Amino acid sequence: MYPNAAILAVVLLGNSMVPFISAQNAGFVKSPASETKHTGDTFELYCDVVGIPTPEIQWWYSEINRPESFKQLWDGARKRRVSINTAYGTNGVSVLGIIRLTLEDSGTYECRASNDPRRNDLRLNPAISWIRTQATISVIQKPKINASDQIILSADSSSKPVTLICNLTTSQTAHKESLWMKNRQEIPNTRTEQRFTSYRIDKPRADDSGEYMCVYTFDMAPNANASIEVKAKPDITSHKRSENKNEGGDAMLYCKSVGYPHPTWTWRKVDGTSYTDIDNSTGRFFITNRGNYTELIILNLNISTDPGKYECNATNVIGNTAEITILRVRSYLAPLWPFLGVLAEIIILIVIIVVYEKRKTPDDIIDDDEPVGTMKTNSTNNHKDKNIRQRNTK
Repeated sequence: MYPNAAILAVVLLGNSMVPFISAQNAGFVKSPASETKHTGDTFELYCDVVGIPTPEIQWWYSEINRPESFKQLWDGARKRRVSINTAYGTNGVSVLGIIRLTLEDSGTYECRASNDPRRNDLRLNPAISWIRTQATISVIQKPKINASDQIILSADSSSKPVTLICNLTTSQTAHKESLWMKNRQEIPNTRTEQRFTSYRIDKPRADDSGEYMCVYTFDMAPNANASIEVKAKPDITSHKRSENKNEGGDAMLYCKSVGYPHPTWTWRKVDGTSYTDIDNSTGRFFITNRGNYTELIILNLNISTDPGKYECNATNVIGNTAEITILRVRSYLAPLWPFLGVLAEIIILIVIIVVYEKRKTPDDIIDDDEPVGTMKTNSTNNHKDKNIRQRNTK
């Protein structure tokens, strides 16, 4: 009896220890990093924790130099400038974001995580059941940059140079250098150490339009920039002038433009002075737009209804432009036409040979009763007789 009791005790003890053996304390996989930001900017802090069971994550905040003043943050705090997005799976992942930063947003931000069942017991010190990681966010006054107003390129301005200007008037820290960017790409040979900087476009075209930025860099602060928009109406630079396809196949038409802002694209089929708008509702026509590029795909071409002129139209706040692509749809027998042409030539040649053979004259046909060889004549005797006759006449 005692051996059985001992075995039961061991089994009960083992079952009671399973949660403790399988449990895993919370630990950080990724912690938030400290940053310096300008007023008006945005920041995001990431916190990734692991543990069994998956730990709960909370965000807390304290003012600078006041470590005991931590207050919990929640989604929508600070007049809806705070956002907290948390997902739980194998890991717990949380992102804290704050927009339109002010100087009062400076402080220490703390990510807390715990999978201790006692973590929300108010009688216990949180330090016992929660692990913590911190990041310091320093918000400084944004530098002031005076920049040119937006510029609109018109059709008659191709010969008039355009100059973009930026001037760093105030900053809390000394700047390092400045540079120019277009559409988020640095423009070569524009770096300078001057606070006043300019960029000149000698012969502006629609391709020169876009979002320009003057960027100032600092040793002890994040970069500061100002944007200048150079706008122009769309100019379609690439499209298919014509497209030849077979009945039952697919056709792909496209247009590509330059100009800024990016245009709104529309497609329509033109028939004389009337037209039909095209959209994605038919199941055979599919339009894809990506910024300055548009694409129209037509499936299962119909030789009766699909051939014709297709117009792509690009429109922005400055103006619009359009181009035509002619679509031709051939019969599904079109691939056989070369073979049929060769076959017709062979048939015609055979007919000509047969007709020629039938129209030969009898003289052209050799009689089997006649001798095959050439008849020989006595040319010498004939000459003698001729001479004799001539002498006798005298």
